[in-house]
Amino acid sequence: MKSELFYKKPKTILNKGTGFLSGYTHSLNPYTGCSFGCSYCYVRQMPVSLFREGEWGNWVDVKIGAAAILAKELQRAKAKGKVTIFMSSSTDPYQPIEQKEKVTRSLLQVIVDDPPDFLLVQTRSPLVSRDIDLLQHLKDRVRVSITLETDSETIRKHFTPEAPPIQARFKALQKLADAGIPTQVAIAPVLPSGEYFPDKLKPFVNRICIDDYFMGDGSGGKRTKKLEMEKKYAELGLEEWYGPQAYKKVYKRFLGIFSKNQIYVSQSGFEP
Repeated sequence: MKSELFYKKPKTILNKGTGFLSGYTHSLNPYTGCSFGCSYCYVRQMPVSLFREGEWGNWVDVKIGAAAILAKELQRAKAKGKVTIFMSSSTDPYQPIEQKEKVTRSLLQVIVDDPPDFLLVQTRSPLVSRDIDLLQHLKDRVRVSITLETDSETIRKHFTPEAPPIQARFKALQKLADAGIPTQVAIAPVLPSGEYFPDKLKPFVNRICIDDYFMGDGSGGKRTKKLEMEKKYAELGLEEWYGPQAYKKVYKRFLGIFSKNQIYVSQSGFEP
């Protein structure tokens, strides 16, 4: 799917951390819109999508001059106290256009020059491994959170056909692990997965975050209900995987391979 690109100069780039991200002082989004266009994405039900022409996933705003704006705002924010940043809350910072535009990389360069207290980089893209050289400078002030909702390509293609393949994400995890970058896997939202999913992740990470629609969409599952996600599960005959108790099956499996203090649930797993 090809997304239509728009180039816009934002007035501001750091936003106050609120709601699900209230553990952070700020959120940071290099782009508006996301070409991965995942079927379950809660942003589909937010104003940024609802009041915009075109289907979510079909358009992306590239933020021009984002690095210069961040440099000024970061300096001001740090003068007021502790700064913790979540990148990104409503887009993927490493969606395909980043390969060419490098907005995210330009923001990371600013952050390396003037580090906040903590930065979380949330992505489902293996492109994040391109920036290992910058991420290494941040040492324990950074955590890369890679979304892996399932270990099944069949499930991935059904729910998120435009998202990167599972195997490519595993390779990125390997590169991050080899480089010593603090990394977690976000099974968020929980999608149907296999019994040996935890075993596959064990070599790469020691921190797992498990989340679902009902805890993590910012509205107790109401936004997801409007997206009629239950139908997507019914199409595969996997209705038992949709519901507020489904995550417990995955949690129990991971508890057999990871220790309890390595597994976080919902909001706690994304906090600094």
